[in-house]
Amino acid sequence: MKAVVITSPGGPEVLQVQEVENPRIADGEVLIKVAAAALNRADTLQRQGKYPPPSGASPYPGLECSGTVEAVGNGVSRWKVGDQVCALLSGGGYAEKVAVPAGQVLPIPEGVSLVDAASFPEVACTVWSTVYMMSNLAAGETFLVHGGSSGIGTFAIQLAKHRGVRVFVTAGSEEKLAVCKDLGADVCINYKTEDFVARVKEETGGKGVDVILDSIGASYFQRNLESLNMDGRLFLLGFQTGAVTQVNLVSIFAKRIKVQGAGLRSRTPENKGRIVSEVEKNVWPAIAAVKVNPVVYQSFPLSEAAEAHRLMESSHHIGKILLIP
Repeated sequence: MKAVVITSPGGPEVLQVQEVENPRIADGEVLIKVAAAALNRADTLQRQGKYPPPSGASPYPGLECSGTVEAVGNGVSRWKVGDQVCALLSGGGYAEKVAVPAGQVLPIPEGVSLVDAASFPEVACTVWSTVYMMSNLAAGETFLVHGGSSGIGTFAIQLAKHRGVRVFVTAGSEEKLAVCKDLGADVCINYKTEDFVARVKEETGGKGVDVILDSIGASYFQRNLESLNMDGRLFLLGFQTGAVTQVNLVSIFAKRIKVQGAGLRSRTPENKGRIVSEVEKNVWPAIAAVKVNPVVYQSFPLSEAAEAHRLMESSHHIGKILLIP
């Protein structure tokens, strides 16, 4: 089969399509013929040599895909050859075929195309596990998502609005903020021209928001603490501006703030399977009801993976970027 190989750590140009061996499926796994794979920021870090795949995972990038079941391993009862599915992966999505534990496979949401479904597994599992399972965001609360026009941001806005939450976003252009507003964001803040802490305080009567989802890291950490309400929850997804910062701990103590961080990729298959099951139960009905829609910015052929990475790293996109084998 063909797959995108990281020929050496470096820039987008190190991504090359090569002929490689087909994946072998183990017991409890499913082999998917890939219709589309979606890019994630983690893929660019893996390409740079900063985020190696977990032990035993495919060496090829790609953390989510959609496609058709081509084979099933021993012990797999739910899925059969020919089923159209999407899946949360530990790697290997940038390829014509990928093997994945059956518990990380999801049906295509009702009303969504096979290709567009590739845009959902990673963002849905990330947002549901961090914002709802761990941060317990509830109806009537307030929620700030940084990078509201990203794949995670565009998904998080829609799901939170559907669940009765007041949504705040930051983004770096009026075009991106307009899309966030159209998706349901209540308060849209241009971080380049406005202090998000002051705006959050102004919009919440000085209280702050209940939950923040952040992938910016060091440069936002203290300001995030200042933007939280009593019993606020800050969830860290990444560190785009670095992982080391100086912090005043008083606000954590005074406001009973909870700070958490987690990734999906390093979790066990059993843990991922629990998240996937929760997503199917709680998120898939919202997609079927057209309360949450795919936001796909652009699709590239597999052979143009380098160009797709350049687009992602430019941050000019809104929503998800797909690769089509």
